Amino acid sequence: MKRISLVLLVVLPLFALAQRKVKDSIISTPWVAIHYGLNATGGDLAQKFGPLNHIGAMAGYKTTKNWVWGFDGNFIFGNKIKIPGMFDHLVDAYGNITDINGDVAVVVVNARGFNVNTMVGKVFPVFSPNENSGIYVHGGIGYVQYKARVETQEQVIPTLELDYRKGYDRYATGVNFHQFVGYAFMANQGFINFYGGFYMQEGLTYNRRQVFFDQPDVPVSKEQMLDLQMGFKVGWFIPIYKRKPKDYYFD
Repeated sequence: MKRISLVLLVVLPLFALAQRKVKDSIISTPWVAIHYGLNATGGDLAQKFGPLNHIGAMAGYKTTKNWVWGFDGNFIFGNKIKIPGMFDHLVDAYGNITDINGDVAVVVVNARGFNVNTMVGKVFPVFSPNENSGIYVHGGIGYVQYKARVETQEQVIPTLELDYRKGYDRYATGVNFHQFVGYAFMANQGFINFYGGFYMQEGLTYNRRQVFFDQPDVPVSKEQMLDLQMGFKVGWFIPIYKRKPKDYYFD
């Protein structure tokens, strides 16, 4: 996110110089966007995680036919873990996990992941102030990965350090599909350019670990999993307009 912010600070003044009215025609323009989404989980993913957030960026191009193509990527995170009894075998008679000094330890587990995708879509100029705004649909394919991130803060718990954490993280990767249906608004002039709508993602993933330390006697499934996410996404994009040449008149 720091890198994205730095890029925007550099390029926004350049984009501002190129802003033009788009009221009278469909224009071709690069689209650069940042977006946020909140999604409920479904399928196999719902057995591990609760709602997941997406923060990401998109870089693409809109043609004079209102087709849009590009790439997007998302950092995925959440704090609702549904994996029961992950650390039951590490808990002492008092219900605590202790660190290397015998002190009561704090263990935090969060959902983490990311995806990268190619996408193609189209803007249909319906209920719009100009021909560049309207119903916006797109879909795509890419790569996705998830895991449960185990953190021990500043304490040292030997059974949860370094590679031992991999025995608990449920790391999975696979192919990702997504669909979006919503509305895109491109202002006649200025920076009020946004989109928002309903989002769905389907991941065809596989477990990448050989054993789960909290279930050492249970074979890790090698079957394909269906990881679903359903929710909404909103974004702010920056179109880049070409300057029209100045007209000069001579008597």
